[in-house]
Amino acid sequence: MEPSTAHVPDARPHRTALRRHFLMCRPDHFAVTYAINPWMDPAAGADAGRAVGQWEALRGAYLGLGHRVSLIEPIAGLPDMVFAANGGLVVAGKAYGARFTHPERAAEGPAYMEWLRHNGFPDVLEPAHTNEGEGDFLTLEDVILAGTGFRTDLAAHQEAQEFLGRPVVTLRLVDPRFYHLDTALFPLGDGNVAYYPGAFSAGSRTVLERMFPDAVLAGERDAAVLGLNAVCDGRHVVLNAEAGDLIETLARHGYEPVPVDLSELRKAGGGPKCCTLELRPA
Repeated sequence: MEPSTAHVPDARPHRTALRRHFLMCRPDHFAVTYAINPWMDPAAGADAGRAVGQWEALRGAYLGLGHRVSLIEPIAGLPDMVFAANGGLVVAGKAYGARFTHPERAAEGPAYMEWLRHNGFPDVLEPAHTNEGEGDFLTLEDVILAGTGFRTDLAAHQEAQEFLGRPVVTLRLVDPRFYHLDTALFPLGDGNVAYYPGAFSAGSRTVLERMFPDAVLAGERDAAVLGLNAVCDGRHVVLNAEAGDLIETLARHGYEPVPVDLSELRKAGGGPKCCTLELRPA
């Protein structure tokens, strides 16, 4: 019998990339001069020039994938303004503003809200409750996952739900290294996520297991280099290059990893997602 020449389909699912619109802030004033999370060491400092080069490479990766990138002007005296994800949450053309926990970053909230109002998002809610934008609010197709435990108040989850008209699911973070939800979890599209279980309380892990039985799970080694502070467009995953095991796992699941080096920005606790606020139109 002749050997079969029938095509054997690729077992990996087909992934579709969707063009996104991102807001970023060039780290012209980046520095580590205070410590508000376990990653920051003012004595060690940071190289602002190297940070700019790494950030430019990240921006270039987005543009190379066909995404649109808008820029907000950096403000002297706000070294963490580069972490645009914390500047708000934009869903269906409505913008929920940020109110920062630490006084060192307080001025970033009004700066981002002003930019949004003047750049196509006039429906902006100035929040009554402490929250740090997409650092703790991650948007899926039909639900918003919201972190609490370190930076964002539970009351902000309710405030965001009422304003945005989307269900909000609370997840409690328990490891101070993963002080924002976006350091421990990222959406993959198609109603799925990747996450590190050890960052969450027992109850929140159970919620995640029930909501996402097919989730991509990361180990501590990859989480500890902020490998989960990643951006996925449905097909491509832009993530820290040091997260080797996670890169291999994502590839096996049919995603195309796009490794980047943000090691200098990680000295302040940031990765690709921290530098990226998604602007979702109406």
